[in-house]
Amino acid sequence: MIVSTCKFRIRYAETDQMGYCYYGNYPAFLEIGRVEALREVGIRYRELEESGVMLPVSSLEIKYKIPLRYDEEITVETEISELPEGSRMPFSFKIYNENGDIATTAIVVLVFASTKTGKPQLISDELLNILKPYF
Repeated sequence: MIVSTCKFRIRYAETDQMGYCYYGNYPAFLEIGRVEALREVGIRYRELEESGVMLPVSSLEIKYKIPLRYDEEITVETEISELPEGSRMPFSFKIYNENGDIATTAIVVLVFASTKTGKPQLISDELLNILKPYF
């Protein structure tokens, strides 16, 4: 299993009139978590794309539990709990507020796809070999 965390602050531009983090910003926070989790194990998005592989989102489920607020330092915890099979790679997330309370949970499924055709493809043996030691 891979578990990664990253921290950053909610910026003013990410809040709504109520001072809460606007709900539409959360997918970008999840992307930051995903990119950093993969980077920690040696997989770089840029290198994937240069090799002809992209990872579009196939599904996204977000549960908002408590609001995040301006200038709050949040922690995005990203978990990859299973080795990808076929063309799908699921990620689970918890976003914590600065008090350590779970503010949001989410599940995102990415699909390995060809940059040339846009069609799904199987995860490469090279990527599987990078990920296997964690499972």
